[in-house]
Amino acid sequence: MSECRLIAVDGTQMGVYPIEQAQRIADEQGYDLVEIAPGADPVVCRIMDYGKFKYDQAIKAKQARKNQSKIEIKEMKFRPKIDVGDYTTKKKHVLRFLDAGNKVKITIMFRGREMAHPEQGLSILERLADDLSDVAVIESQPKMEGRNMHMLIAPLPAQAKKKGEQAKGEGKDND
Repeated sequence: MSECRLIAVDGTQMGVYPIEQAQRIADEQGYDLVEIAPGADPVVCRIMDYGKFKYDQAIKAKQARKNQSKIEIKEMKFRPKIDVGDYTTKKKHVLRFLDAGNKVKITIMFRGREMAHPEQGLSILERLADDLSDVAVIESQPKMEGRNMHMLIAPLPAQAKKKGEQAKGEGKDND
């Protein structure tokens, strides 16, 4: 490992140099000698400002973290004998969660004798899924786990939402 292929600051190849001479060239230019491909024969080194390179990498990583979307799962609990007013209020909360881009876990809680009529809970979940069909899709079908029935709904992808809004807009113009 006495020689290295040297790449200049601007990306042009300078040729094969002894490592000591390559280090001297980098020092004269005021940059660092960074080993890029240690497995190559000869080893590939690049002349660069390593501190600036690390800084740029940190900025890119921070920007990537900033741009990624984090999907949360919100939960809304219902009872089998829910009143119409309570249902509409909870439905509005679910809509708000979906508009924010979150998935929503709908839970129907059964107590005591309500366990004998799981179809009541299923009908509530089906009604909710039907009411929200234009803004959400069922990700996991209703299933019973112990005394609770669960269903997971997710917001529609952005493309499907736009198509739905366009269809609504066209329907209004015809009225």
